[in-house]
Amino acid sequence: MKKLFEVLEKPVIAVLGAGHGGLAMAGHLALMGYEVNLFNRGEERLWGVKSSGGIELTGEVSGFGPLKVITTNMEEAISNANVIMVVVPAVAHRYMAENVAPCLKDGQMIILHPGRTLGALEFRQVLNSLKVKADVIVSEAQTFIYASRAIGPSQVKIFGIKHSIPVASVRAHLIPVVISQLRVFYPQFVPGDNIFKTSFENIGSVFHPALCILNSGWIEDDAEFQFYHEGATESVVKILEKTDAERIAVAEALGIQAISARQWFYMAYSTAGNTLFEAMRKNPGYRGIMAPRTLKMRYLEEDVPCSLVPIASVGRMFKVPTPTIDSLIHIASLLNGVDYWAIGRTVRRMGIEGMTLRDIRLMAIGEPVKSHT
Repeated sequence: MKKLFEVLEKPVIAVLGAGHGGLAMAGHLALMGYEVNLFNRGEERLWGVKSSGGIELTGEVSGFGPLKVITTNMEEAISNANVIMVVVPAVAHRYMAENVAPCLKDGQMIILHPGRTLGALEFRQVLNSLKVKADVIVSEAQTFIYASRAIGPSQVKIFGIKHSIPVASVRAHLIPVVISQLRVFYPQFVPGDNIFKTSFENIGSVFHPALCILNSGWIEDDAEFQFYHEGATESVVKILEKTDAERIAVAEALGIQAISARQWFYMAYSTAGNTLFEAMRKNPGYRGIMAPRTLKMRYLEEDVPCSLVPIASVGRMFKVPTPTIDSLIHIASLLNGVDYWAIGRTVRRMGIEGMTLRDIRLMAIGEPVKSHT
């Protein structure tokens, strides 16, 4: 009998999203010799790629990656794909889930790069709400494999490639299948324990919002500075450390031992330091990455509602205080004129409000839980 989820040596890969990350991933996979389909919901980002027929890579990886399909049509992008890489800001996960739903087929593997916090859970819930019958794996990476920036319509610079990235699926027993398939082209991926572990080891929640907020004057003044080096002074990093400690405390309330941001640097980049500040300064993958030019960008618009809000919301449910994270959410909301609590991934919006710890642990491995109020 043919296995439903097969690990293929030459899978067809669909990359959904043509931003900094999507272009880097699509180009690199194509350069490695894989058949890659690139999807973007807007035509404008695809014009340059269509004109050149692929993506030019520089930096850690150099060369030209020719793409098989470049399209705004979701069915065309994923109909023949074995692996579906979702490389969009987390605020677009729901949109992607809604649009892949009618096109999915048995045996396909979906990986969110990354899921941020509770991304795979949200994606799976959308598919369930739309009554998708196809048997697919929904999984998430703890972080994105590349530090990259688009430097032209079809050109990307890869500043660094992380060394170790955990991945987990909604049905935890299928994690080995996903890892086996990913390792055909990315040996950097390792098994994560479960989707709550990968969600609460979302290190972007520690770095991105706080660095933007604490450097908001420089950013709005259109100053040129290296975001993770010059923007992360010793005083600024103290706030990052408090944010990190609160994230770890909420994870502990779920029975999860989350790694610290400093430990993550060693795991992802092999960079060690006695302090978080020292580890950030030593990391070569961050050199040359300049600060954003606006506060209306994903480090706030994605990482606050889809990273900080779910951490704080779970903290409230389990009575774990998160004063630093709460402050960052409040200030980010004021800066951008958006109530990030109202639009974020709260326990209510994720459908886990009122669940016991036992229910949540069962959900992490894909077991059914009793209804709750």
